[in-house]
Amino acid sequence: MPHVLLVTFNLMPAGEPGGDVLAPALAARGIDARWVCWDDPAVDWAAADLVAVRSTWDYHRRLPAFLDWARRVEGVTRLLNGADVFAWSADKAYLVELADHVPVVPTALLDDEALVPGLVAALDRWGTVLIKPRVGAGGKGVVVATSIEDPRLEGLAAGPWTVQPLVESVRTLGETSVYVFAGQAVAQVDKSVADGAESEVRVHEQYGGTSRPVALDPARAAVAEAAVAAAARLRGVDLPYGRVDLMEWQGEWAVSELELIEPGLYLDVDPSIAEPFADFVASTLST
Repeated sequence: MPHVLLVTFNLMPAGEPGGDVLAPALAARGIDARWVCWDDPAVDWAAADLVAVRSTWDYHRRLPAFLDWARRVEGVTRLLNGADVFAWSADKAYLVELADHVPVVPTALLDDEALVPGLVAALDRWGTVLIKPRVGAGGKGVVVATSIEDPRLEGLAAGPWTVQPLVESVRTLGETSVYVFAGQAVAQVDKSVADGAESEVRVHEQYGGTSRPVALDPARAAVAEAAVAAAARLRGVDLPYGRVDLMEWQGEWAVSELELIEPGLYLDVDPSIAEPFADFVASTLST
């Protein structure tokens, strides 16, 4: 029986929310699977036929150690997407590169040396802007600013950063996540900001946001598939799976983030996503 390790981190040893449905779904396809923490020295990675990073939600604050671990693992077994893709996807500067190939929410890069002129240029171009760390997760460190004197800028997390226009449609249409397995969009979850929170633009649950499964929209599916395919071409690798986050920008669906390290499946919102994931893993193991 093939053996798969589903990888999480030490504050969530049982796996991602709703992740208890993954092992039974895989078992139904003749695959043994269990959850392990990426930094657990007792894990025998070489004994696994496949390693799937699922909820390593501390990678952004332990990035060098996490990438070292990923390189060691792919040296002894198969690691979905792989360490080089992890390194590229961890830095949101990839959005600038990706924008030459698919619609992307406009993105500029900032660092400490050029922070003020970079912010001034972004504010002149877009008006209200959203700044976030280039390496980060879960909406942490996000700052919205309307001018260079905006007091909210005092709360900037450590850089470098991306700066983007504030996408106003997030308050009405929210954000969409599309899951792409083996090049095909298979499911969609739509996310909304908290009701009545006029100053909030994050859709994450910890900020009051809500998520709901919806039927796969062909237009959004097409953008998501194109984004994963473009990333694969840019990196010169196959990309077995990913999650593409989309927002409506100037009348079209545009990529806001491309999750290729630990694409959260929102299994607590839609447990049925475990089925196409298990099918995808079974197919991957057979090749």
